[in-house]
Amino acid sequence: MLQTPSGGAGHGTTAADSGLMSIGAVLNALRDEFPDITISKIRFLESEGLVEPRRTPAGYRKFSAHDVERLGQVLRMQRDHYLPLKVIREHLDAMERGEAVPLPTLGRQRDGAPAPEPAEGPAAARIGREELLAAAGIDEQELKEWESYGLVTPLSDGVYDAETVTVASLVVQLGRFGIEPRHLRVMKAAADREAGLVDQVVAPLKRHRNPQTRAHAEARTKELAGLAVKLHAALVQTALGVRLP
Repeated sequence: MLQTPSGGAGHGTTAADSGLMSIGAVLNALRDEFPDITISKIRFLESEGLVEPRRTPAGYRKFSAHDVERLGQVLRMQRDHYLPLKVIREHLDAMERGEAVPLPTLGRQRDGAPAPEPAEGPAAARIGREELLAAAGIDEQELKEWESYGLVTPLSDGVYDAETVTVASLVVQLGRFGIEPRHLRVMKAAADREAGLVDQVVAPLKRHRNPQTRAHAEARTKELAGLAVKLHAALVQTALGVRLP
């Protein structure tokens, strides 16, 4: 539970009479758990309908304790489950209506375990460019650099597969150790070769006229992808002489 400041007068403190907080106070309340949070990101989340602060006659934002708690929930779902903002908003809105809804899952969980298939279908497994920038905490120039190295690639309609959020998060985390996007081209090339090998195996099934056979091809692709990921991880651990938990 987030601890919100109480009392005080002046900028960046809770308004004594109303119990509302300025955007600066919200930033301070969230920063302990989310050190990368910025005022720009809070404003972006507001623009996406994740939170609706009140406005003073002069146009200043004033956030309630509920607003701050909701922002914390949004940031945790992004950080821990890599969920697109549209999915997060719909989930939180359903909860506030009193509906018992399970937490949706897309891409990969924070611990790296594959997530179940999303119940909402392929349309839910997409994320817009601005949403990706906010989820990864990067700017437009960085995203263009990643795209130039092939680390992330938009779909034909300009949006991204939900798994791109996982890729973006991992690129950011590796960057904290001094591993730059240009260094990751070798990993992307290896992934492309592995994908090509899997596709070569299932291609005859994908081209089959029988719908059941094509469905079997999809299941076989997932099975082979899982085995390839496990083998890759085992080979890296063996090469480094480490064992991950």
